Amino acid sequence: MMKKPNCPIIAIEEHYWDPELAKHFTGPEAGRGNETDERLYDLGSLRLKEMDEAGIDIQVLSHGAPSTQKLGADIAADLTRQVNDRLAKVCAANPKRFAAFAALPTVDPKAAADELERTVTKLGFKGAMLHGMSNGEFLDLKKFWPIYERAEKLDVPIYFHPSLPHPKVTEIYYQDYAKDFPLVVRPAWGYTVETATQAIRLVLSGVFDAHPNLKIILGHFGETLPFLVWRIDTSLKRPGQKAMSFRDIFCKNFYVTTSGFFSDPALICCMLEMGVDHILFSVDWPFVMNPPAVKWMESVSISDSDKVKILSGNAKRLLKM
Repeated sequence: MMKKPNCPIIAIEEHYWDPELAKHFTGPEAGRGNETDERLYDLGSLRLKEMDEAGIDIQVLSHGAPSTQKLGADIAADLTRQVNDRLAKVCAANPKRFAAFAALPTVDPKAAADELERTVTKLGFKGAMLHGMSNGEFLDLKKFWPIYERAEKLDVPIYFHPSLPHPKVTEIYYQDYAKDFPLVVRPAWGYTVETATQAIRLVLSGVFDAHPNLKIILGHFGETLPFLVWRIDTSLKRPGQKAMSFRDIFCKNFYVTTSGFFSDPALICCMLEMGVDHILFSVDWPFVMNPPAVKWMESVSISDSDKVKILSGNAKRLLKM
């Protein structure tokens, strides 16, 4: 068994729930009072114990889906500010173990851009995490571009995290099998399709022409896109398409993480397509436990210098840690 190289471990897709915000969740997103919920609400002893047991030095905390993506315009900005302020207090109380991605009130894009700036400049946050659609709208629409303009200006990344598929998509694509295989709607396939679609739409929207230094993070090894990038790119270069290079944008502006996806072939594919400098370690705690992620990184057959980059070097650079 190989051992991990001598470096810190920074995990960057690690979730929590804010009790006040969680009261606004309904349906399958509302939680079930199980052990995962208990861990989501814990920002102290249990979380730190499980980090210590696995050897994880720092978690970059982010609110679980759907976060503030489904709030009404009347309450979104104020409630999101309070959520981020509470998270900032947690990080300030334990700055050697916790950092943070902001939640954003996407229903009000101008307020979301301002909240991104406030959390980065005043609270020391490392960027923001967005979850799925904003009240049924994809986040590549021009109305949301003020968020990306501000992220580029601040030089912080936006992490696109899955949320539940649109109800109509679930009904048409997954309903036949959702009873026997409920997770086909979620991490097994539904989450991947939604988030990969959002990422492709973001590239097609032209936002990277307007904001060429915008940085986007995708979890779960890029939601299949590193595997598909050659085919997407060559297909979009066939006659009749608007001129663009999907591959150039994806491999320059996107970063991927290991969250909930501990596979040697997937890692090697991402390294070959994107380069090791665009891969960051994460677990997806508490939906996935810490030990398998760390043990996998110890055993994977890549060089120690590449492991150091993935485990913390790339996070230090991208998130300025």
